Amino acid sequence: MRKYIFQRIWTSLLTLFVVITLTFFMMRAIPGGPFTGEKGIPPHILAKIMERYRLSDPLYVQYGRYLWNVLRFDLGPSYRYEGMTVNEIIRGSFPVSLMVGSLALALALAVGIPAGIVSALRRGRWQDRSAMVLATLGITIPNFVIATTLVYLFAYRWGWVTVGFWEGLPTAVLPALTLAGYPMAFISRLTRSSMLEVIQQDYIRTAYSKGLRERTVVYIHALRNAIIPVITYLGPLAAGILTGSFVVEQVFGVPGLGTFFVTSISNRDYTTIMGVTIFYSALLVFLNLVVDICLGFVDPRIKLH
Repeated sequence: MRKYIFQRIWTSLLTLFVVITLTFFMMRAIPGGPFTGEKGIPPHILAKIMERYRLSDPLYVQYGRYLWNVLRFDLGPSYRYEGMTVNEIIRGSFPVSLMVGSLALALALAVGIPAGIVSALRRGRWQDRSAMVLATLGITIPNFVIATTLVYLFAYRWGWVTVGFWEGLPTAVLPALTLAGYPMAFISRLTRSSMLEVIQQDYIRTAYSKGLRERTVVYIHALRNAIIPVITYLGPLAAGILTGSFVVEQVFGVPGLGTFFVTSISNRDYTTIMGVTIFYSALLVFLNLVVDICLGFVDPRIKLH
């Protein structure tokens, strides 16, 4: 186990290094800069700004300095949000995305897994057909369609909630419902297919032949193996949900990490783009590592090398 964890940490660090390097040079390869779009800035003022942020240094010097700062967990100042650093932007916006994402992830698991189990156990019946129709709709309908529909119904039509203003948990419900749509549908289909495969195994038939109740067979014997594909999917799913959906946060006016990322791209805020990308990559790598370790405990047959 220790050897495996060490290897994964080393691979993760190498992955982050590649992400940092590619993101840095791709940002610099884009024509123009973070201040070239400003109108009316005299050339000598622009030169002073570039000198202040040390953007006039040779590229290899900027790259080496940025790597050193990342090692010290310093993602640098924002070029567009005056007086703010990228660390402060992430520290202020990620908890908002974390709240919405946690609700969405909990909802997707709480509904998706039971729906998949019921659908597998009642294969071909109305429960199965209804669950699969809803799952297909959840996978095919884009997030922005679900978001605008919920806004129209709950905000404009019925007036139950307000959108465009962040007021904490009450305003996180609709964004969480929107974010949970696709993963909920995917988890239910994944659980169903995995459960159908498991309940056809010989040891499940043996458990039924011993007179065990269906609840015992399903939740004690079958679910432990059927849940493995879902756990594998949780790593990238959790990283994507917890960092926020760019479209969903824009529609509902959620001041999360996704909103700042979209704004930084349009403003060519190099440091914010790179900082959020590094943060997302680190979160994804960490969650995948946690998922792999959890798989070893859920199924002892999986050997961690």
